[in-house]
Amino acid sequence: MTTLSVRLPESLHKGIQEAAKRDGISINQFITVAVAEKLSALLTEEYLEARAVHGSRDAYNAALAEVPDVEADEYDKRS
Repeated sequence: MTTLSVRLPESLHKGIQEAAKRDGISINQFITVAVAEKLSALLTEEYLEARAVHGSRDAYNAALAEVPDVEADEYDKRS
């Protein structure tokens, strides 16, 4: 495991402290989860952009055309 020293504004530190306490976790764990979530979001964006390069509107429309035109089951409908 790596130790990292980070300078934070006092207001941000206090917010992290309060949020971690509400979640019942340590500040270290809170920051680790927050960084992991951000990294995951960035990697997902990169992945989707890379996939989009290979995408085709025609292929999308062809796949969509194969979906049956039926009414949704009751449990799948919006209330």
